[in-house]
Amino acid sequence: MGAWYYEFMKITKLGHCCLVIEYKGKRILTDPGSYSSSQNEVKDIDLILITHEHPDHLHIESLEMILQNNPQIKIITNTSVGEIIKQKGIIFDIVEDGQNTIFDEILIEGFGTKHEEIYQEMGRVQNTGYFIDNKLFYPGDAFTNPGKPIEILALPIVAPWMHFKTAIQYAIEVKPKTIFPVHDGMLIPGRVGPIYRLPPQIFEPYNIKFIPLQEGESFEA
Repeated sequence: MGAWYYEFMKITKLGHCCLVIEYKGKRILTDPGSYSSSQNEVKDIDLILITHEHPDHLHIESLEMILQNNPQIKIITNTSVGEIIKQKGIIFDIVEDGQNTIFDEILIEGFGTKHEEIYQEMGRVQNTGYFIDNKLFYPGDAFTNPGKPIEILALPIVAPWMHFKTAIQYAIEVKPKTIFPVHDGMLIPGRVGPIYRLPPQIFEPYNIKFIPLQEGESFEA
């Protein structure tokens, strides 16, 4: 099979921060949380990445349904999430800040240690962003700079722990080629307004492409 095959990645947003990433013949799911439900029906998932324990990123009942539908699946997460899911007898591997692993020829690297501040230490759980094969960086609920080039950035865009301008400044700092929004499950459909309208105008001078990916939509890069 030619090398061209490995250059393309298909990303589908199931909702909020739950993505299906199709790459190198594998299907990777991120953060099956309570703000989406279509992940409960997905099949042929090979790997789950869970960034942290907040319920909009980790919904135990949903995770159990995914495992039933995909018994061959592997889970990669951090120590904090691991302590929770092991109580349900769920098997996992740990990859956190400064660590990496190879999953079927796909490099998975962990970056970051803590959730962004909501108020003081409230909700500041362990958070691990995941970099997939030096291509897609999904930081979870943090604005972590992995310190190397990013091709595609899953950018958190609406949350009680951030200002909109903070997300914009972070994106400009890490300067990916392409951005799509995540952490937007609390937006009312049809009322996204400037949240999706403004970024293309802001990022254009930096040669950053913004894809206003909404629930159920996909793109390839």
